[in-house]
Amino acid sequence: MRTEQLEYIAAVTRLGSLRRAAEELRLSQPALSETVRNLERELGVDLLERKRSGATMSTEGRELLPHIVNVLDAVDRLRAAAGEQHRISRMVRVGTVNAATVPLLIPAVRDFRVSHPHTQVEVVGAQQTDIHRALAEGGLDLGLVNHLDGDDVPADIESTELLRGRPVVCVRPDHPLAARPVVTVDDLLAEPLIAMRTGYVMHRYLHRLLRGRGPSFSYSTDGAEMGKLMVAEGLGATVLPDFSVVGDPLERQGTITWRPIAGDTTRVLLMLQRRRAESVPRAAQDLHEVFVRRARRPPGSGQDEPDR
Repeated sequence: MRTEQLEYIAAVTRLGSLRRAAEELRLSQPALSETVRNLERELGVDLLERKRSGATMSTEGRELLPHIVNVLDAVDRLRAAAGEQHRISRMVRVGTVNAATVPLLIPAVRDFRVSHPHTQVEVVGAQQTDIHRALAEGGLDLGLVNHLDGDDVPADIESTELLRGRPVVCVRPDHPLAARPVVTVDDLLAEPLIAMRTGYVMHRYLHRLLRGRGPSFSYSTDGAEMGKLMVAEGLGATVLPDFSVVGDPLERQGTITWRPIAGDTTRVLLMLQRRRAESVPRAAQDLHEVFVRRARRPPGSGQDEPDR
């Protein structure tokens, strides 16, 4: 039995229907229904009464509801108590899609280490959906994810915009495209292209930019850091947010550079996210504040210099 199963049942009861609960929880109705069925099989009780007009709580489900609420309250108290124990010193786990974070992540972690020398920071690379799930379940404290302007954010996640940029073409300085002031879609289609795998925001953006057309040859990779290394080794070009390239160690070394995309006005947002909760560990809260301070420093103010 999982806590989320009980949370789903509580949502169905509160909202009065499976459909409305699925909408609030941002789940498909079949997925929510299957989760509830699994719980019913485990308990040996039909919690929902299913009709053509929809599903509502059964009599048995309503009778069990006080016990479900008690379990959820106990879990909340346990989380709060555990959070209090580790409020000052603990491991902070940060999930990142890494498509835009190295120029910000490294200086922020360096600053954090100055004020929290005994707190470990674990950086976990993952896709956006995995980061959201881990934040909701408590497996991550913070998440760094990209959004295209206008994307929805899960209701149980608190988001802070750190950076706002635009997609650009990342190439080697000696690549033919580097000699142009801007790169067109036709230019991209004629070159070997290094794309992010399905599940990454930049994969979705690139598919929209190319309108379903395929480049002359393409690679697929898991995250921008490998993509930039492949660019540096001369395997082709890739498309990333400008803040993923500007200030990157490879860009500072002159190994990669970037050019804007002609006629494109898309904006990419780097968001710092955390689970909405009454009790937030102090270390995670402090690292959150470091990220915000770092992101708000004006360009050229010395990103690698520690905060004083």
